[in-house]
Formats: sequence, C-alpha cells, structure tokens
Amino acid sequence: MDLVDCYKKVRRRTEQICSPLQTEDYVVQPVVDVSPPKWHIGHVTWFFETFILKPYFMGYQEFNPNYNYVFNSYYETVGNRVIRTDRGNLSRPTVADIYQYRAYVDEAMAKFLCEEPSSDVKELLILGFNHEEQHQELLLTDIKYILGHNPLFPAYSADYVSPKVKETDTAFIKMGEGIYEIGFEGEGFCFDNELNQHKVYLNAYGISPNLVTNAEYLEFINSGGYHDFRHWHAEGWDWVNTNKVEAPLYWHLIDGAWHNYTYHGLQQVNLNEPVCHISYFEAYAYASWKGLRLPTEFEWEAAATKFDWGKNWEWTESAYLPYPGFAKAPGAIGEYNGKFMVNQKVLRGASEVTSPGHSRVTYRNFFQTHLRWQFTGIRLAR
Repeated sequence: MDLVDCYKKVRRRTEQICSPLQTEDYVVQPVVDVSPPKWHIGHVTWFFETFILKPYFMGYQEFNPNYNYVFNSYYETVGNRVIRTDRGNLSRPTVADIYQYRAYVDEAMAKFLCEEPSSDVKELLILGFNHEEQHQELLLTDIKYILGHNPLFPAYSADYVSPKVKETDTAFIKMGEGIYEIGFEGEGFCFDNELNQHKVYLNAYGISPNLVTNAEYLEFINSGGYHDFRHWHAEGWDWVNTNKVEAPLYWHLIDGAWHNYTYHGLQQVNLNEPVCHISYFEAYAYASWKGLRLPTEFEWEAAATKFDWGKNWEWTESAYLPYPGFAKAPGAIGEYNGKFMVNQKVLRGASEVTSPGHSRVTYRNFFQTHLRWQFTGIRLAR
C-alpha cells in the first residue's frame, strides 16, 4: 500500500465533495445531528494532527492550540470540546482559516510519510483514512439536509450522478437453518466493532433480494399507515404523532403529487427507486403492515453474498451490541465505537454516498431509531 497516495486520494475526495458549496453553505447547522461542512473539514484534519503528527512527528508545531477544543468530536481522553449543538455558532475560525489548517497539516503529513512508519503508526494512518471516508459520507448527507431544508431547495450539483437501480428477481431468498460465521476475519482493514468472528445459529428464513421501493412505500402511506397505531412500537407511535410525520424525510405533497428533495433539487418522486430517509420506526411499521419483518444483522450478513449492495443503508432488527470477545483499544482510539453500543439499531450495507470501497459484508453502521437524515431504507424478511 502506497500510504502517500492513499492519503492524498482520501483528502482530495473530501475537498471535491465540498467544491460545489458556497461559503455560506459551510457554516449552517440546522439540527444537532447535522454538522456544518467546515467543521467536518477541520475535524478530519485534526484527527491526523492529533493522533499522528503530534505524538510521532518530532519537531511538529501545532497549527493552533485552540483547534483541539474546536474540532475534537467526542474523545474524552483528548480533552474538552465545543458541545455538538454549538458547532454552527462558530463563525470563527473561518472557512479560509480551516482550509489553511488543512494545507498546513497536509504539508506536514507529506514530510512525515517520506519515511516508512512503524506498524502501529501505519494502523493509525489506515484508521485515519477510513475515518475520513466516514466523514465524506456524513458530509454528503449533512449537505443534503442543509440544502434540503432551505426553502428555495437549491441543487447541490448538476454534476451529481445518482446510482442506477438494478432490477432483480422478486422471489425471497431462502436461507436454511444452521450455524453461520459472522464478523470480520482475514487480511485488510476493519473497524473494531466487526470483531471477533463468531458463530450464530439461525432458523430457516427468507430475505428479499430487493429494497422496498417508493411505489411500495406509497401504498403504505395511502392506506393510512401513518395513522394506524397497530403497526407501530409505542415509542414510534409517540414519535409519529409528536412530530406529525406523514412521509419520508424530504417528501413534499405539491398539487396532489409527491416530490422529494434530491441533489439536483426538488423533483417528483421516482417510484422505482428504493425508499430512503426513513427512521427505524417507519421501517418497522412498514414491515408490520406487510405482515413481514426486518432481518436481524446476522440474517442480513449470512445472505449478503447472494445480492449486490442496495442503494441505502438498511435497518435491521438488531440492537447495536459488542460481539463476543470485543475489547476496546487503550486510549482515545478505544472511544471510537465501544461507548456507543447502547440504545441504537444496526444498519447494514452501504449508501449511494458511501466512499468507494469503504463498506464490506461485515460493516456495521448504527443510529438511533428516530433518525432519518442518512440514506436509510428497508429490506424485508420472513
């Protein structure tokens, strides 16, 4: 692996994602879950400075000591930080300041990588690459939320290419009962929450080769699914009524026709595309309405070799928990996944904005049950 080339490639893609933005777009934080794009730019730079340059590059001079407070996300080990809800209040440092910071760290990293790093540092570097790829996906989803909640519904980029939807057999894939291997094993990178590989017993089940489409989900809406408590968890029913939810995020009923916000602006809903931007509550309710259910993450992984990735992250019926033998790494890196293993559901797959090559069959994403701003969709099981 050419570490210099990998570093430059991942850093270049982040800047390409932000290239269509205007300066004002960089600073907006409409809700707590959405971070301003300029914060993402600063945070991923801070990651390399904090975990690579400061401890391992002799003579490195920190760009600005205050940036540790500004761009630390959730690492208690590293010190105090701006609370998440206040990221949008940071008019300073400016966007220009943050790009100067990024260039400064990139120059230092180029010098640092002139010599082959130790195996421990190499592991941190590869984690840094994957960390930035995670934020590339977050950048695109956050940008969509920012622009999609602007009353003018501005397009992100005319050059954005939506993925093609593959049509496959509609018959459910039959999976036999038995013992299956779950989790990552072998060469290459994985996150610690994919370890350790272990055996699970699964009863016989069926799983759909396709994601639920907008047309199929529209039947649920038209049948009054959002107003029928029988299909909802109690917490989900409270969420629907409190927030007056009537459709997926970004859907708008205009002159009797459903439209949704896309990276190209507001468009009529494409009925053939997979439904996305829905919460776990909605995914569960739809499955219940169909007389079916969501797959567990183990059922999903066992069958995943039989179909291509969908367009969206897919909700599963599994709580986000550690695998047998899971152990957090020492220090700040140990805060990466383990402390979030509570009150969240696992998502599997990838999304249309996942960085190329970032996901794999064993990849575990996770979010709270009410969140919808990610490209979250539905695959059914029975």
